[in-house]
Amino acid sequence: MTETGATETGAGAGAGMIDWELARRVASGALLLKPSPASYRSSDLQAQFDELTARAEHLVSEATGLHSAHGAARAKVTDRPGWAAANVRSMQRLVGPALSNFQRQRAPRVPGPALALGRAVSGTQLGLMLAYMATRVLGQYDLLITDEAPEDQDLVSYVGPNVVAIEEQYGFSPSQFRLWLALHEVTHRLQFTAVPWLRDHFVSLLGELLEPLSGDPVQLAGTLRRVAAEVRSGHNPLREDGVVGLLATPEQRLALSKISGMMSLLEGHGDVTMDRAGAAEVPGAAEFSRTLHQRRNEARGMTKLMSRLLGLEAKMRQYAEGERFVEAVEAAGGPELLARVWRGPEWLPTLVEIRSPGDWVARAGG
Repeated sequence: MTETGATETGAGAGAGMIDWELARRVASGALLLKPSPASYRSSDLQAQFDELTARAEHLVSEATGLHSAHGAARAKVTDRPGWAAANVRSMQRLVGPALSNFQRQRAPRVPGPALALGRAVSGTQLGLMLAYMATRVLGQYDLLITDEAPEDQDLVSYVGPNVVAIEEQYGFSPSQFRLWLALHEVTHRLQFTAVPWLRDHFVSLLGELLEPLSGDPVQLAGTLRRVAAEVRSGHNPLREDGVVGLLATPEQRLALSKISGMMSLLEGHGDVTMDRAGAAEVPGAAEFSRTLHQRRNEARGMTKLMSRLLGLEAKMRQYAEGERFVEAVEAAGGPELLARVWRGPEWLPTLVEIRSPGDWVARAGG
């Protein structure tokens, strides 16, 4: 099925709320303003990342004891428009059911021209957001898997132009830097394919986040009053979770807190694992980590603004907190204690426990 066909006919994917095809076209058009490096050759990178991804999977399995139940990891090198298009499809699968329900409840009361305008505005906003992120992302594992187009799912993706641009800008060793990236992304795949309950739990949390979706003007007015109060008290209302947290209902904020705690754990575990698993083969790992961290901190202007609006700054803090959590738990009880987080959803640390690892250690019997 073509993307256009899925957009126009996929009522189950909430086709009436967002113009998905427009989002893809907007992202692709905006990305024409940032061409790939002249030295970028996708075929050369694909062959190398095929090899490095397999190598990374072996190293991560040895370091963590995690082994995928879904077979070997598959690498895919993509360009920026390709990454944006893949994320349009992923988001369509993710938010489709919630948008479909929302559409059935509220769309009959919305005039046709207003609905069409809303679809176009939403599609344009999504396209511009993905265009920005497509210039920043280096790698990604898309954990959402459906029966549709399995060849495009369960992939460890690398945004080739961004990888090459970073290597050239900072003089990184390509072979080391690419293995370092592969270690991180493969760790995420192993988390979701070796722990049988983790994927379904994560998707259920996203469902909790999306379920109360509404356009209640009373709720919006309450949000605006809360924002004004936070600004008057000297706080940044975008600091914790960006616009998503700003506009969330109390139910959504609870789900968002659960997701944040889980993502902090997964990213912290990924960071620790990539350094540990690649210690012998990636001597430049510390330099890579330090340079990219400094790059994020030195963002200015529109890049800084977009990072705040999208909650990316908050996510970077969560990743650092997750790494400190993993290190604190292992210091208290070794890898055996940390392994208890994979036993079931009730063993996952809350966001409070991420920030106070001793609380989780006490609860886990460490």
